[in-house]
Amino acid sequence: MAGPNPEVDALLVLSFGGPEGRGEVLPFLERVTRGRGVPRERLLEVAEHYEHFGGVSPINARNRELIGRIQAELAEAGVELPVYFGNRNWHPLVEDTLAEMTRDGVRRALVLATSAYGGYSACRQYHEDIERARSSVGDGAPELVKLRHFFDHPQFVASATDAVRAALRELPETRRDQARLVFTAHSIPTAADQAAGVPEEGGHRYSRQVREAARLVAAELGTKAYDVVWQSRSGPPSVPWLAPDILDHLAELHARAVPSVLVCPIGFLSDHVEVVWDLDNEAREWAEKHDMAFARAATVGEDIRFARMVVELVGEQTEAAPARALGGVPSAGSGVDGQPCAANCCLPARQPGR
Repeated sequence: MAGPNPEVDALLVLSFGGPEGRGEVLPFLERVTRGRGVPRERLLEVAEHYEHFGGVSPINARNRELIGRIQAELAEAGVELPVYFGNRNWHPLVEDTLAEMTRDGVRRALVLATSAYGGYSACRQYHEDIERARSSVGDGAPELVKLRHFFDHPQFVASATDAVRAALRELPETRRDQARLVFTAHSIPTAADQAAGVPEEGGHRYSRQVREAARLVAAELGTKAYDVVWQSRSGPPSVPWLAPDILDHLAELHARAVPSVLVCPIGFLSDHVEVVWDLDNEAREWAEKHDMAFARAATVGEDIRFARMVVELVGEQTEAAPARALGGVPSAGSGVDGQPCAANCCLPARQPGR
């Protein structure tokens, strides 16, 4: 690959963020849920999950490791592009990172948001993060261009497929052939999944893209027997969210005498509390209590091919490299010509009574 377009002089990895100490947990959760009316009892319940890990979410460490791999792959490709790190909800906050980028003389940067999918919280909110950060810096803030969705990129699918194959070997040999493949992703309110600006037919709704990623991985594995379920919902019971929940689905599989389950967290790029607690603790404990063998595939961000995919996505913008995709579900996510988001795409769901 040749050197980058002179107009692009940095890459920003933009993520969700997480606490890195016990004293940060509640302030972090309060920031995440600000304005959403989440009861304090629920915050304390979630905070207790973090206590099992010393108040540290693994997400920042995983992102720093990912950045190291991206830097190595950029260097291998002969691309001199500094990589910065910023978060929506906790330090390093994207506003602070963008101020640093401005001081460093960055004029135009590409943005890798750590979500493969569309939807409000998975995509549009990252665009809002970008605009909020630029406003906080003011005049002279770099232009930021978000990279496109990549749920059906060949490298993404290959990484997830091999992670499932590796996890299968963790199951008892006598139960591998009977293992049920279950894909999980973070649940969202059903109203948010039908957000404004996304047509019912052909749009890039979150759940449709998750199901497409699952279908592509299952096809690579040569299986038609799989399920797509959801996890980590946080809203009140009166508000419908994407279902079934992973624990409810395990109960259904148990009722059908399924002896083993293989879970692929297709909706997550890296391990964080929703993965290591909801799956590695709650789901695994439920399965073992009911004599179901349980294995969980690694998240795709750990695979070197994910970093190589990021270099490809950069090349789409700097070298007009062809965009590779395996699926047929519409995708967007970027703010540049070729993959633009509509102005009203994935607007947040309206709250009842508003």
